[in-house]
Amino acid sequence: MISFRNFALRRGERLLLSDVDLTLHSGWRVGVVGRNGTGKSSLFAAVQREIEADKGDLDLPGKLRIASVAQETPSLPDPAIDFVLGGDIEVAAAIRAEAAAMDAEDYDAVAAAHHRLDELNGYDATARAGRLLHGLGFPPDTHQRAVSTFSGGWRVRLNLARALMMPSDLLLLDEPTNHLDLDAVLWLEQWLLRYPGTLLLISHDREFLDGVCTHTLHLHEGKAKLYNGDYTAFERQRSEQLHQQQAAHEKEQAEREHLQKFIDRFKAKASKAKQAQSRMKRLAKLAGTEAVRAERAFRIAFAEPLRLPNSLIRLNHVDAGYGDLRILANVGFGLEAGDRVGLLGPNGAGKSTLVKTLVGELPLLAGERSAHPDLRLGYFAQHTVESLQPGQSPIDHLRDIAPNDTVQDFRNFLGRWNFAGDRAFESVDTFSGGERARLALALIAWRKPNVLLLDEPTNHLDLDMREALAEALSDFAGAIVLVSHDRHLIGLVCDTFWRVADGHVEAFDGDLDAYAAWLRSRGSEPKKNQVDPPPKKAAAKSSDSDPLSKQQRSRFKQVESRMGLLQSELAQIEAQLADPAIYGNDGGVEIGQLGQRQEALTREHAALETEWLALYERMETA
Repeated sequence: MISFRNFALRRGERLLLSDVDLTLHSGWRVGVVGRNGTGKSSLFAAVQREIEADKGDLDLPGKLRIASVAQETPSLPDPAIDFVLGGDIEVAAAIRAEAAAMDAEDYDAVAAAHHRLDELNGYDATARAGRLLHGLGFPPDTHQRAVSTFSGGWRVRLNLARALMMPSDLLLLDEPTNHLDLDAVLWLEQWLLRYPGTLLLISHDREFLDGVCTHTLHLHEGKAKLYNGDYTAFERQRSEQLHQQQAAHEKEQAEREHLQKFIDRFKAKASKAKQAQSRMKRLAKLAGTEAVRAERAFRIAFAEPLRLPNSLIRLNHVDAGYGDLRILANVGFGLEAGDRVGLLGPNGAGKSTLVKTLVGELPLLAGERSAHPDLRLGYFAQHTVESLQPGQSPIDHLRDIAPNDTVQDFRNFLGRWNFAGDRAFESVDTFSGGERARLALALIAWRKPNVLLLDEPTNHLDLDMREALAEALSDFAGAIVLVSHDRHLIGLVCDTFWRVADGHVEAFDGDLDAYAAWLRSRGSEPKKNQVDPPPKKAAAKSSDSDPLSKQQRSRFKQVESRMGLLQSELAQIEAQLADPAIYGNDGGVEIGQLGQRQEALTREHAALETEWLALYERMETA
């Protein structure tokens, strides 16, 4: 149980929360929602004892194990799977102790380490870490890559995997779906539904909140109110409460007006003095119910395209990829005015490759790309936000695009994107991630495109901005291609879906639920892909579609058979090490030999498991 009693929280001079009284029970999955700046992340910091309460108490159970996602990832030489395994601190320590004892030939310490690993269920820790990496989109051939070789977005995923690896009673997740794609989001949703502890989740993805949460904690104007149910249930309850509050306010105001009229009319008359005094007392006792203050709806818009030809862009018999590495084969894909296409597909299957090919950023490996002379592209990529110029203001960025336009034109435009007043002149260095993403979208809108190619545009956007973006895209007259992990946005914007999988692009006749079912039917492990842009090395052009050779199929059976033998022998060794009789006076040499054999078999099994997964995925694709 987590209890807040008369709790208040301040950051600097600003009071974020006050008079918070609520209790969160074990096993609840609580979505923490509210506009940016209401104190969601600060509340997490208070729960982790990183900041002190300004007033009141926050009671946490003793020995509560708290897991959270680190904000930074050191540039480590450690393999990714070892980094993730390190999230289980006790298992990692026991493994290190076992290795040190083996090196020192301290057989009592070896026995103690074996016993500790057995207590912690530590012998399957590497497999658990591997499953987390698979679910979050890391192909098997990346598990041994050094952490330092991954880009920022993939290091965020590594931090998430490490947090999920840690045994915990309370899990704190702050925007965990940022930097994930749709299949990883669906996997994470299922993982969290099986999590046995208490979950506090900050997210701007309403479908994710609906899929995971049992309760919703709403932070608003310095207060925190707990609601039963998911985000949709919260919205319905809050709407009803606001309606009741406004009705009560209007009723009270009518009574106030009636009482005041009587007082004003009769307070000077001796015959009515007592009645007037009675009404004055009644007026003073009225509760003072506040009127509901309408929160200003945030609205944005993409301007009408300057020209909107019917046939905008077309790929004919296109092979797409990087250098000699083909990702997509024989693509036939076109956009007409008014098309709203959602791209679906497993992580790394080629969605971003298809978008970059449509943009013209990637040279074709084969086929033809044709575009109308009046084509005007608006392209938002996952790196677009990072391309904003340090030290420059929104005005500066617009001046680079349109040097002949006036500052007043820029200010009028930026005001419609919620960069009003002095914000238009402030450096982007001071902007939050959401503000930077909003500015990047504004710069695209300024160009009045007739095709929008949007690859994960919602990272860092809050719920209000996501709703505004969905509304603006729904009103956009041109064509849209959208890649997003936000199912709510996809559902509101897209009317057709194309699936990118196994090297092909094809129309998908189904909705997002059907796509999720398709993902489950083929297994959640990611297919062969590039985590970051693939290395520049030659590869056979048809390697993604060729079936396994006879030798490879034979090797698959050999690996599978050998893994079974290894598991059997490892079980026998564990049984021997668990026998107290072996730890007699004369057992030291035998313990050492068994430990060395166990370590060698475990390494061999891990290597074979990686090879088996790669062969299995290749065979499944074929």
